[in-house]
Amino acid sequence: MALQTDILPPRYRSPKRIAQGGMGEVYRATDATLGRAVAVKLLAERYSRDDAVRQRFTREALAAARLSGEPYIVTIFDVGEHAERPFIVMEYLSGGSLEQQLRHEGAQEPGQALEWLEQAALALDAAHRHGVVHRDVKPANLLLDRNNDVHVADFGIASAAGMDSLTMTGTVLGTAGYLSPEQAQGERATAASDRYSLAVVAFELLSGRRPFESESITAEAAAHVNAQVPSIARMCEELPHELDPVFRRALAKNPGERFESAAEFVAALRAALAEAAGTTRSLRPTVGSRPPRRVAPSRSGWLVLAAVLALGAVAGVVAAILLNGGSDKPKAAAAPRVRTVTLTQKGTTVQRTVTAPTTPPPPPTPPPAASSSQSGFALNDAGYQKQQAGDYAGALPLLQQAVAKLNGTGVAYEGYANYNLGYTLLQLGRCSEAIQYLERAKKLEPSRHEPKDALKQAKRC
Repeated sequence: MALQTDILPPRYRSPKRIAQGGMGEVYRATDATLGRAVAVKLLAERYSRDDAVRQRFTREALAAARLSGEPYIVTIFDVGEHAERPFIVMEYLSGGSLEQQLRHEGAQEPGQALEWLEQAALALDAAHRHGVVHRDVKPANLLLDRNNDVHVADFGIASAAGMDSLTMTGTVLGTAGYLSPEQAQGERATAASDRYSLAVVAFELLSGRRPFESESITAEAAAHVNAQVPSIARMCEELPHELDPVFRRALAKNPGERFESAAEFVAALRAALAEAAGTTRSLRPTVGSRPPRRVAPSRSGWLVLAAVLALGAVAGVVAAILLNGGSDKPKAAAAPRVRTVTLTQKGTTVQRTVTAPTTPPPPPTPPPAASSSQSGFALNDAGYQKQQAGDYAGALPLLQQAVAKLNGTGVAYEGYANYNLGYTLLQLGRCSEAIQYLERAKKLEPSRHEPKDALKQAKRC
């Protein structure tokens, strides 16, 4: 049967349905005015016949549009009604959804899963700061662009369509697995509810299964309310037990016991995996990789070292003069320089005039990064935690060691560590030093925009 072409406003041409669900349909179309591909979501007819639902749908869509400028949130271009059916026009993302990724591939590689979760967490935390609760966080609403970055879609739409609870038969099919306990009991969703749902998504991305997965929708929803959080390590032997306490907190029945932000939850996952990696295995550089590079000391560190060495040289000259009765002469090649040095001993101050060579001492050899028994993974995450707290000075030595330990391994964490170190140096005003690490991060993670953005800032600075 041919697709009805007037289902969308005339501006949006050549519609092609790309998704259909309980609340409506999604079409890919061309915006004739701007000449770009867009996605148009239409509210289902059964909801459109209810004036209250239509008005609420439009109101929620307009509220969600306020978030369009935030990173990793699908941009909304237009909101309106056509043929008595509300619609939302948004950017078209060609990479599919995480639901499709899970259906086709199952559990994801931890590094990739964490990257997606971090992006989704940034989007959710931004929405919560604006007072907007998603209410329906699930893989189907986490869309991928052509760079494989996640964008969160459908903010507030579930609530607008009256889909907050299980009371409407069929409306939450496929969603019950991600409902927080309070939503499953018909209570109002909050930011903590979104964070709970994101934790379910994380559990599934890492293990390939939802924590309370069941063939019965009702049984799965009831398990969110009553069942203990299962061990992800027992469910998936490849995952470490260090993840279990993170998920127990993230999936706590009491919203007040969960992580205070989505970013904090993802950081805890990273730290747990890093701890497990540090205690269970050591990564060896790949064949042909460069040896770990020594990290150059900070500018202030160089000044301190130079000052100490210079004072040491002067003290040596003074000692030689005292021992040799002042007969020590500089070499002819070095023009003499007169200095007055003040020595203090037991409360007595004595000034002596000494001759020292004008040629400065050779520059000191850069000291190696401080040794640590921690793995590069753990050092990077410890530095990241200090970054999050705004302690960039404290993060610097940890990240320098992390880069040195991870250099040449080729794992995702090498890119993370280089970016974190470069960003820290940037925040400390040491832009020229930051460039090499941001360049490295850009090379290791060509699909991510953060290293590119920071690199531009460093070069401008």
